[in-house]
Amino acid sequence: MPTLRPFHWLLALVVLAFYGFAVFAVTRDYYIRHPIRPTVAQNPPGTARVPAGHPTAATPIRDAVDAIPPSITETNPDLLRQRATTLFEERRFAQAIPVYRRILELAANDVETQNDLGLALYYTGDGAGALEVLRTGAQTDPTAQRIWLTLGYVALQTGNPAQAREALGRARDLGADTPIGAEAVRLLGMAEEAQKKGAEVLK
Repeated sequence: MPTLRPFHWLLALVVLAFYGFAVFAVTRDYYIRHPIRPTVAQNPPGTARVPAGHPTAATPIRDAVDAIPPSITETNPDLLRQRATTLFEERRFAQAIPVYRRILELAANDVETQNDLGLALYYTGDGAGALEVLRTGAQTDPTAQRIWLTLGYVALQTGNPAQAREALGRARDLGADTPIGAEAVRLLGMAEEAQKKGAEVLK
């Protein structure tokens, strides 16, 4: 077996050092180009709500509600309201509608749910269904200012300025100094303008 001289040992060490540096360089370059993304911890359910207008974002509250057995949520109006509100905020109106209807099966006189169901129906293109639900809600509680405002808004948007004026007038009369009342006054001006234009066309 040949004996390695000091020169050979030195050459071997140089080769090993170069090999180690080459491996390090290649590895470093790979991770620069393909960084490892840190794992993001999940927020506990219910710690945050998704802002309105972000339909594709995950919603912890929705996840928490969906984790509850349907046998409970289908008979618990409060849990159903949480689910419906989340779906509405995510603009998933078609999915919110059956949840709202289920709430009304359990609490027929829930005017806030009638209001939101009417809006959801309108946003899915069912203007006639929306007006029917909103009129029923307004009759259920004539002192509910918000549903009169919504009824007036939907009536205005669906080409019923006379009905819009009546509903918005009721909303205004229930408190013109409230934010809802102020919006009713603004929409009432639009309804009156629309009715005038309609009268001019018929002349």
